[in-house]
Amino acid sequence: MRLFNSDRFAEIADTITRNKSRSLLTGFGIFWGVFMLLVMNGGGQGLKEMLSANFEGFATNAGIMATEKTSKPYKGFRKGRVWSFTMKDIARLRAMVPELDVVTPMIGSWNDTFFRGDRKFSGFCQGVEADYCRIQEPKIRYGRFLNEMDVRHERHVCVIGRKVYETLFPEGGDPCGEMILYKNSWYKVVGVDFSLGNINIGGPADESMVVPVSVLRKVMNRGEEVDIICTTMKPGAKFSEVKGKLRQIIYRQHTIAPDDKDAMIEYDAEEIFTMVDNIFKGVNILIWLIGLGTILAGAIGVSNIMMVTVKERTSEIGIRRAIGATPGMILGQIIEESVVLTAIAGLLGIVFSVFVLSLAELAATKDGILTTHFQIGFGTAVMVLLMLTVTGVLAGLAPAARAMAIKPVDAMREK
Repeated sequence: MRLFNSDRFAEIADTITRNKSRSLLTGFGIFWGVFMLLVMNGGGQGLKEMLSANFEGFATNAGIMATEKTSKPYKGFRKGRVWSFTMKDIARLRAMVPELDVVTPMIGSWNDTFFRGDRKFSGFCQGVEADYCRIQEPKIRYGRFLNEMDVRHERHVCVIGRKVYETLFPEGGDPCGEMILYKNSWYKVVGVDFSLGNINIGGPADESMVVPVSVLRKVMNRGEEVDIICTTMKPGAKFSEVKGKLRQIIYRQHTIAPDDKDAMIEYDAEEIFTMVDNIFKGVNILIWLIGLGTILAGAIGVSNIMMVTVKERTSEIGIRRAIGATPGMILGQIIEESVVLTAIAGLLGIVFSVFVLSLAELAATKDGILTTHFQIGFGTAVMVLLMLTVTGVLAGLAPAARAMAIKPVDAMREK
């Protein structure tokens, strides 16, 4: 006996036709379940990709520290005292905390204006050392980032962000070697950073001009002061495990109460990345639960349709049994119909979801470049198809068992 020949498809089509309203309702349930499952899966993937793009280039094991006013009096100093990190704190942390890989300072000047000819741009000037690129990796389009010689010899050089470049150099091209005026001093452009990440320290990377910290300290008359200390951890170490030690070292040198938790704030990038990852894991689980629940409800509908079909075809099944059809043939017949009904609705759901996700990717394309991927993978579609097949088989088991229990003598009495 050949499976899925023209006669079998005719029988399956007859089953669907005779139970048109139930078939359409059940098929729509399965279609909608598959559609929602895949669209939400692709949408969740795209949303995660867009959120991850905000952290582009940022070290996942970074720890950032900044100062706040003291909240407790200590050793003759009043509450509410303003204090700052110093370059000596950088040296102490490098020498006393072996778990730290990078310790680098940063100072900033906000709402500054950069000039080139008759053009100007208001943004953020950032003073850093060369190893700051290990905290937030630049995406250099032209030239290079700052190096150790720039910092050591206090060179008046700068790396500019994308918006600064587009405003001051509307003609495009490589601007390296050109000069920019900032606070009555000229700075030679040595690089252009096209970073797109929105998670930045101090200010947006695309609106910033980065100069050696040794230069900006003198320009702003900041002496040894540092606004922010940026760190990364060595393999196996965590910022959450050493931040208490960092606080103790710094507080001791600045005469701050050891239990004054408000005098310094810390940002643990690893905790943020872990939290985001866990959120999306939970979202994915929720998506699969919703989709599987909807598909299961549709499978129950398929099972009910097949039950009705078995009852309506009691005489036919009895005659087949009388002329030699085995229970396995009857079982195969019912399960085939159940699987085909489930698969057709599921395949339509897969095709339509792929179409919708393609439109989403089309909307996310800028200048011919796809910025966010929403489309599901081939493996996901195959897994859903296999799941639908198994669901169809399970949905047909109860009706098939009922069909196999029909006796030819009883079937002859049916009218």
